[in-house]
Amino acid sequence: MNRSVVRFAVVLGLLSAIGPFAIDMYLPALPSIGADLKADTSQVQMSLMAFFLSLGFGQLVYGPVSDMVGRKAPLYFGLGLFMVGSIGCALSPSIEILIAFRFVQGLGACAGMVVPRAVVRDLHTGPEAARLMSLLMLVFSVSPILAPLSGSAVIAIAGWRAVFWVVLVAAVLGVILLALALPETRPVAERRESSIGGAIRGYGFLLRDRHFLGLVFIGAFGIASFFAFLANSSFVMIEHYGLTPTQYSFAFSVNAVSFIGVSQFAGPIGSRIGMVPMMRYAVLGYTLTMALLFALFLLGFNSLPVLMVLLFIGFGFLGLVIPSSAVLALDAHGPIAGTASALMGTLQFAAGALVMAVVGLFLDGTALPMVTGIAGSALVALILTQLTLGGRAPRGASKTAAAE
Repeated sequence: MNRSVVRFAVVLGLLSAIGPFAIDMYLPALPSIGADLKADTSQVQMSLMAFFLSLGFGQLVYGPVSDMVGRKAPLYFGLGLFMVGSIGCALSPSIEILIAFRFVQGLGACAGMVVPRAVVRDLHTGPEAARLMSLLMLVFSVSPILAPLSGSAVIAIAGWRAVFWVVLVAAVLGVILLALALPETRPVAERRESSIGGAIRGYGFLLRDRHFLGLVFIGAFGIASFFAFLANSSFVMIEHYGLTPTQYSFAFSVNAVSFIGVSQFAGPIGSRIGMVPMMRYAVLGYTLTMALLFALFLLGFNSLPVLMVLLFIGFGFLGLVIPSSAVLALDAHGPIAGTASALMGTLQFAAGALVMAVVGLFLDGTALPMVTGIAGSALVALILTQLTLGGRAPRGASKTAAAE
């Protein structure tokens, strides 16, 4: 594999992972945060939702700005804002202040979510972009695999506040990495055509592009199903099934390994059978697996092994859906890749926040509300896949088809 591709994947993956790192390290701490700050479950989950909301909607600004001024400057600003939010979270005396600084932290972290996708589109399209996106996700996987484990260790040694000091150090390292290892991929000549007015027109154009929106929402409800797992798994597995925070971290990491490991096959499978057929099969496999999980729990099979096995299989299918949906959505929008990536990220995180909020209304201490949210999101993704990709190649994806 080309060494420059690997270098870009490592740098972009680590920058992308800083925000999720602040989520995944945080998950084992949710019950202890509630106890320490005298907050109930819904208030503690609000601190997670505030992060998701700002992580999503902040992208609407970073994307067009990265088209106008280049990719690196917004990353520097976002990392700086993330540091401020991390310090505020570490020093928060109440759940309300923690929620506020988690919102600030998310506004900074979202730069690392939107800009790397635009950089991938700057460099490649089609299966090559899928390969780079999947490799980026492999590096990105350091967060969901290692962060819960390291978070549990940090919490056990120094308490939940230490988590935010650790992610502050990660952001500092991100600044160093950005300065030394990532060149600018948005040439000055291409920036001249970008402006605030152009960004507004770009958003208007994208919002009228049904095919783009269909692909975005396929990925959005795939991600939303994973968000339902993120927001509720620590309460379900620690408080319902009785796992320790360390055991929960291992259980969480197993599903992340499935998701990330299978995602590495998105490029090769897409090259062999086509990106569109791969997505259709993967969404179908994911939905059938989650439907089986829902049916079993609805019938009373309240089993942790069953939950873990079917989530492992299902999230493997999801690992093919997420990178390919992003590549296909951005494929025809290279000149406004930052804007398109921003709208994609915002809609996906908004869908995730909505699903988390709905699931939160039905929490009853068991796994069924979480499983229902996951299965429902998978079903919506399947319906959107049939409407968007059923029986034909995507409009504007001639390069992808040619490559296949």
